[in-house]
Amino acid sequence: MVSAGGPKQISTESLVIECLSALFASSDEEARWIKLIKINYQDQTGQARTWESAERRTRPKGCDIDGVGIIAILEKSTGKEIVLQKQYRPPIDKISLEIPAGLIDAGETPEQAALRELREETGYVGVVTETSPMMFNDPGFCNTNLRMVHMTVDMSMPENQNPQPLLEDDEFIEVFSAPLDRLWDLCKKFEAEGIAIDARVGTLAEGVLLAQQFKI
Repeated sequence: MVSAGGPKQISTESLVIECLSALFASSDEEARWIKLIKINYQDQTGQARTWESAERRTRPKGCDIDGVGIIAILEKSTGKEIVLQKQYRPPIDKISLEIPAGLIDAGETPEQAALRELREETGYVGVVTETSPMMFNDPGFCNTNLRMVHMTVDMSMPENQNPQPLLEDDEFIEVFSAPLDRLWDLCKKFEAEGIAIDARVGTLAEGVLLAQQFKI
């Protein structure tokens, strides 16, 4: 029998992480960026259940998103190119193919965060054309979310002639661009070379492919 109230959270609590290999227990208070949560919830039948989840510690107070992803399109005489990045990601121990992205700062709108992140990570100055609905990255694992911000980059602007990123000491990002209409093939090529494909890039590439296949 399905509960009239529907599924819902009942309570949450912090999880203690046990590191058996080092023979000690570590509280989640030691983590700078994330915390683990135990969720007590009620399913559709009214049955009490639990779920383990991860949450960011960085979401600004009063803000409903963690960060932004940026689809920046370079307007070139040869066609439209998308700004891409490659950087090493320790959790997967691989170089990852990504779009520019970053966490939102307190008081910023998604559009302001995207303009700042694009400038910092790539050196490009863009113009916002669209902002997506709120998207959840992996809702079965964590509550992390973002908005995708679309931008055009006018290559005739002096600021975009020789863009210089403003990277922090621990950031090592390779910036390049590629034809938007060939993004699917690029993803397959990089995967064959051992490069991980970020889901945002892969999903965008798949959308472009479907639009081409169905002529929409």
